Amino acid sequence: MRILVTGAGGFVGGHLIPRLRAAFPEAMLLAASRSGAANGCDEGFALDLLRTDELAAVLREARPDTVVHLAAQANVQLGFADSLGTWKINLLGTLALADAVRQAVPQAGFIQASSAEVYGLSFQSGTALTEDAPLRPANPYAASKAAADLAIGEMTLRGLRAVRLRPFTHTGRGQSPGFVVSAFARQIALIEAGQQEPVIKVGALDRWRDFLDVGDVCGAYVAAIDALRDPASPASGAAFNIASGHMVRVGDVLSQLVALSSVQVTVQEEQTLLRPTDVISTLGNSDAARRVLHWQPRVPFAETLQAVLEDWRQRVRQVEPPPAR
Repeated sequence: MRILVTGAGGFVGGHLIPRLRAAFPEAMLLAASRSGAANGCDEGFALDLLRTDELAAVLREARPDTVVHLAAQANVQLGFADSLGTWKINLLGTLALADAVRQAVPQAGFIQASSAEVYGLSFQSGTALTEDAPLRPANPYAASKAAADLAIGEMTLRGLRAVRLRPFTHTGRGQSPGFVVSAFARQIALIEAGQQEPVIKVGALDRWRDFLDVGDVCGAYVAAIDALRDPASPASGAAFNIASGHMVRVGDVLSQLVALSSVQVTVQEEQTLLRPTDVISTLGNSDAARRVLHWQPRVPFAETLQAVLEDWRQRVRQVEPPPAR
């Protein structure tokens, strides 16, 4: 089996590649990126999602049995700052790649990394949403992912063997500080090292999110790949929520991280970290993924927070200069 991963060098990709090696030890792992770097895979291919006329040729050369499409502009704040660029990558790039799969390697499965952000204002119902909930995105990133999600769903009616996964908020080692848990942990690590004043800058803390460990999300990708190996699988053409089914207040996440440290901090709200539009709470129902993909979350969130904080401690020690004595 040949598995091609776009975005293999990204946060989720860095966790997924080892999981794929463990789950499919005989598979050839292929990375696709602008640079052509292997990113821990057996082979790398140069692929630019916006150079649409070249995609089919790259796929013919790579000959994947499965394409896992992780590559995206995934930062919500950047989506507000560059909405056009976000749409180009997340919608047009995804459509071009999926269409190239249909043309060049029509037998290949296509796994689309969608997002729970696609539900947006539907979360106002206050209930755990199923995959049938209306897509009502509340920011440019979410809108671009919702459009791509719908488009891939339509393409399955024309022969594309695809699964769309809609992961809820996930975190873990190696995540950039543009995401809330990682941003908190980085600041705490810097304060511990004496490289930041004991003030943590935050956005809105009165938000509730359905959090997951990135390892559990990677487990869902592995399960989707395995499902698509069966041509008769009910997973083909479907969308699946990847969710814990539990909400945690963002402010409580910060409190838990501070409790894992010895520092005393002051919390300061930063206007630039507030979203122009935001959703108060998110909660997902992942019964379909449990039933069809045999997936369920396994990593306790407290363990995830400890791992993220320790990761940032290591990164601060390696990258940041020690404080002057």
